[in-house]
Amino acid sequence: MPDTLNDEQALFLSDIFPTGYMAAENANIQRGDTVAIWGCGPVGQFAIQSAWMLGAGRVIAIDNVEERLNLAEVHGKAEVIRTTDRTDVYEKLMEMTNGKGPDSCIDAVGAEAHGDSMIGKVVDKTKEVLSLPMSRPYVLQQIMMSCKKAGTVSIPGVYVGFVNEVPFGAAMNKALKFNMGQTHVQRYMKPLLEKIEEGAIDPTFIITHRLPLSEAPEAYKTFKEKKDNCIKVVLTP
Repeated sequence: MPDTLNDEQALFLSDIFPTGYMAAENANIQRGDTVAIWGCGPVGQFAIQSAWMLGAGRVIAIDNVEERLNLAEVHGKAEVIRTTDRTDVYEKLMEMTNGKGPDSCIDAVGAEAHGDSMIGKVVDKTKEVLSLPMSRPYVLQQIMMSCKKAGTVSIPGVYVGFVNEVPFGAAMNKALKFNMGQTHVQRYMKPLLEKIEEGAIDPTFIITHRLPLSEAPEAYKTFKEKKDNCIKVVLTP
């Protein structure tokens, strides 16, 4: 148990730890549930940890970035699906859950999801060239088709404006429940501080790079382009 909170641990109390925990809480996890999490970036990693804290029986992490999947598997103890292809993801989830689908699904990707089919990739590229706003619904599409009937969908991933091509009919007919929204950071700071002090979690596990503030532009570029196994950067003034 840590005697005091260090600066790096404190940093995450106002950042991604509350977001990941709220995502898991919004997933309405019951003891023993199977939880599938799309996106193994920083928020997804904390959603994995939080799902275990809330009693999940299985956690399945979905991504196509190797270093993120490795962290989810080794540190997060999650089962992993190493693809974002919609057909492959659906089939693997059905296989892993005896055809029922996960009890809860978490979208930790949001509007920045990349096309999971050739048509989707062409649409994305066209919008990019024309500088059109893009809220890509690929993860939501996969979740609505994969989540079990009467399951819960939690959306911490950010979306902007209108979102097209969402299979809302499937969601309605499966009686899916949705919880989403910006993180209530103040609400979670005290209970998550206690979890760090108790030694239940050390949020610094997510840090892969520690750099001076002067290198911020290059650090952001490295993170955005997913180079050098970069998952989370901490900058020091």
